[in-house]
Amino acid sequence: MSHDTVELDGVFSTTLNNIKLSEVEVLVLNFSTDIYALPKFVAKMENLKVLIVTNHGSVPAKFSNFQLLDSLPNLKIIRLERISIPSIAKNPVNVKSLKKISLFMCSIGQVFSNSSFRISYAFPNLEELNIDYCSDLVELSVDLCDLIELRKLSITHCHNLSALPDEIGKLIKLEVLRLKSCTDLKTFPASITDLEKLNFLDISDCFSIKELPDNIGQISTLEKINMRQCSRVQDLPLSVMDLKKLKEVICDEEKEES
Repeated sequence: MSHDTVELDGVFSTTLNNIKLSEVEVLVLNFSTDIYALPKFVAKMENLKVLIVTNHGSVPAKFSNFQLLDSLPNLKIIRLERISIPSIAKNPVNVKSLKKISLFMCSIGQVFSNSSFRISYAFPNLEELNIDYCSDLVELSVDLCDLIELRKLSITHCHNLSALPDEIGKLIKLEVLRLKSCTDLKTFPASITDLEKLNFLDISDCFSIKELPDNIGQISTLEKINMRQCSRVQDLPLSVMDLKKLKEVICDEEKEES
């Protein structure tokens, strides 16, 4: 059996006997506990590219040993499910190789609103950030806007997210901004029009949003807008006529007819 992918459940000391750790490229960790530490043997997986950690318990598990990530020079992707990550702010990491992070049903609010945690330092070359069903997320730190390589920002079903950082326009390489079902989000920062490479804006099911930015026409690269179930948006700004590359606007039937 090839050991480039290793999946481990619960107790795994005997499972590792026949595995050459330095050759592992994908590590999947499954558990069902309230507290979990990233195993120390992970530091020996110098060729690890993908790390998937899934807690099958009912509440996010307190997760520690984030500092081991500094030992993984080839790590490209991290996916965490039902994990509580405040400890990452206490033990800062610097993983320059990381390109993609996905957080599903995680407890992250304390970290993303904590000015002492600099995500741009921890993951300076991040290209994709996916946050889904993280109910304690209320705001995003300004430092997130210093992720200058970010191309996709997807924040979905985070019902308590009330605002985006004013400096979001600094994400000049951002191509996709997905905010689906962020039901408490009401407005956009003025700097959103500085996203000079944005081609897809998804605000579907954001029913607290009342209007799109008046000068949205300045985002000349915009090709698609999904605003389905945005019941409070009655009209599109006149500046949408300036969106020469716009190919598709997805909305409700009654808006299509008006």
